[in-house]
Amino acid sequence: MTDEVVLDNQLCFQINRAHQLFNRFYQSPLKEFKLTYVQYTVLLALWERQGVTINQLGDKLGLGTGTLTPLLKRMEVAGWLTRTRSTEDERRVIVELTAKAQQSKAKILQATSDCISRLGFDKATYQETMTTVANIQQRLEQSEKD
Repeated sequence: MTDEVVLDNQLCFQINRAHQLFNRFYQSPLKEFKLTYVQYTVLLALWERQGVTINQLGDKLGLGTGTLTPLLKRMEVAGWLTRTRSTEDERRVIVELTAKAQQSKAKILQATSDCISRLGFDKATYQETMTTVANIQQRLEQSEKD
């Protein structure tokens, strides 16, 4: 660590910058589907587990309902998903993928499959990077609890 405060030496800045660059990096392969990177992550989460509440989806993605609700509305209008009130608890909204989303899965995954390989990571470096990022996330989550 350096005592000098330089923007490029701030971990928070570097992670935020990487986040911005990832958003742009995925724009090209997602363009044909008219999806943003965040919408793509919604689809990824729902392909893993369908029929979740907005709160469950928000927890998985790290997004609040204020951000997620308008995003889901746009995706619903575009035909990617449905939002329906739970019959058991009217306050809960259940999110499910449409046939369009299910049928487009293979094409979307094919379009995005070479993104990480284009960065030139070998398997070991990729795993090391994933471990480091997961460790940072865990530390940040723990700091919120402290």
